[in-house]
Amino acid sequence: MFRTALVLFCFTLASFAIVSLAKAGEYNEVLKIGDPAPAWDNLPGVDGKQHSLRDLKDKKVVVVVFTCNSCPAARDYEDRIIELAKSSTEIAIVAINVNRIPDDSMEKMVERAKSKSLPYPYLLDESQKIAKQYGANFTPEFFVLDGDRKVVYMGSMDDNTDAKLAKKHYVRDATAAVLAGKQPNISETLARGCRVRYAREPRK
Repeated sequence: MFRTALVLFCFTLASFAIVSLAKAGEYNEVLKIGDPAPAWDNLPGVDGKQHSLRDLKDKKVVVVVFTCNSCPAARDYEDRIIELAKSSTEIAIVAINVNRIPDDSMEKMVERAKSKSLPYPYLLDESQKIAKQYGANFTPEFFVLDGDRKVVYMGSMDDNTDAKLAKKHYVRDATAAVLAGKQPNISETLARGCRVRYAREPRK
């Protein structure tokens, strides 16, 4: 009886582990490719308006990038994100900042958006809820959503923080695949950059 109970216990643990692994991607602990994208509602933007994912219902592709002002890597990617945003009217770019430090305040975000003439919404989520729902850990970290708002790619934008040295353009290729009615050849990579500054959870 003891042996039977032990076998059942081990089987339960193994099953739990398999189910847990099935819920996440290769590098993302929360989402996997094909999952419905978590939606955000009424996040304030640098334009003084409230923004929601449903506002982009007419776009064939949505690229969500978790970014900020304070991370050098995030700043290095701004020009590439701007270029992508201008490449097609069928692609919507949404930048979301969840950091709570002074350099990433809404006031500083507005200044940054004006200095770079950002052609896409730059939103602030002080609750940090949406980044946690996406499993984002870095700035910048990218998520490409198809027309059904399912995740088809997540990770880094390309393979080098130096734009001149980048040879693999993951986000650009993923958006092109979606617009062509195909699945990206590469659907997940490891994001690079600064760690998202998540607030410490209160001790229970």
